[in-house]
Amino acid sequence: MKTVRYHRYGGSEVLQYEDAPRPVPGPTQVLVQVAATAFNPVDAGIRGGYLAQVYQIDFPHTPGVDVSGTIAELGESVTGWNIGDAVVAFLPLDAGGAAAEFTLVPAESLAAAPTSVPLTDAAALPVPALTAWQALFEIAGLIAGQSVLINGAAGAVGSFAIQLAEQAGAVVTATAKPADAERLRALGAEHIVDYIDYTRSPLEVEGAPFDVVLNLVSTTDEQTDALIGVVADGGVHVGTMAFGPANPDRGVRSQRVFVRSDAAQLAELVSRVDAGQLRIQIADRRPLAQAAAVHDNSDAGRLHGKTLLIPTEH
Repeated sequence: MKTVRYHRYGGSEVLQYEDAPRPVPGPTQVLVQVAATAFNPVDAGIRGGYLAQVYQIDFPHTPGVDVSGTIAELGESVTGWNIGDAVVAFLPLDAGGAAAEFTLVPAESLAAAPTSVPLTDAAALPVPALTAWQALFEIAGLIAGQSVLINGAAGAVGSFAIQLAEQAGAVVTATAKPADAERLRALGAEHIVDYIDYTRSPLEVEGAPFDVVLNLVSTTDEQTDALIGVVADGGVHVGTMAFGPANPDRGVRSQRVFVRSDAAQLAELVSRVDAGQLRIQIADRRPLAQAAAVHDNSDAGRLHGKTLLIPTEH
C-alpha cells in the first residue's frame, strides 16, 4: 500500500510517500481503508520532535490522527462492527497514523461516520470537534445564558466551538479577521472582534467580562494573563496552545485542554452533523502524495482552515 512516513524527526522534507506493508489488525483493532485523513498541527509537532517527551513514536512513523473510511478487516475479538462499515476515529497520538491507504484503529475509538456528508469530509470532524467539546463542556462547564470569548475562532476548533456554544445557549464573541466575520456569524457568533490590543492594560474587549474564555492562539505569558483579565470572577480560561497561571485571582480557573479520544462524544458529534446542527468546513482537499507540501505550508504559516489528505483511489 502507499503511505506517508518519516524515518527521523525533522522538517517537512523528512516526509516520504512510499510503499509499506498493509497492516494486520490485532485482537482489539480493525483495519480501515482510509477515505481521508485531516492535517492537524499536532502532526507537525510530533514530526518535528517537539513532542518527543510526550508521545513516544517508533520509526518509520505515519502521521495523521484523524481518519474516516470503511472497515476492511476485523481483529479476532472485535464485536459490534462489520466489514464495510463507514467509520470515523481519533487515533492514538503515539501509534501509526492515517496518512496511508490503510490504517489500524482501536475498536474502542470507532464511531459510525455521518451519512449526511461525504465520507472524506468526515475526517475533519474528530480532533477539532472533540477539542471544542471537551474544552467548553468538560473543563469550562459552559451552560445556557453564559458568555464565551473564543480567541482565534476562524480555524477548525473555533468553528466547531462557536456552533457548540451557540447551541448550548451561550452568547458567543469571536476574535477573527474581517474576512472571516460573515462566516463565523453564520455559525452562531453574535459578536466579532477583529483585533485585541494586548498593549492596553487592562485589556478592553467588547462584551467583557466573559464567563468563559477559550483561547485557541499561542499567546505569550503576558498576553495570556491579559486575557484572563477579561474572565468574570469565578469564570474559566481554557487554552489549547498556552498555559495560564497556576492560581489566578478572583476565583478564576485556568486550564489547558489536551484532547483525548472518546467514541461516545464523537458519536454525539456525528449525530449533530446528521441533524444539520454541526457544519464541517473544509478549506482544501489534497492528494495523499502532497502531504509534505501541506506540512510545509503549515510550518510556514500558509495553511488556513482544515486540509484533507486523500488517497488516490478516493
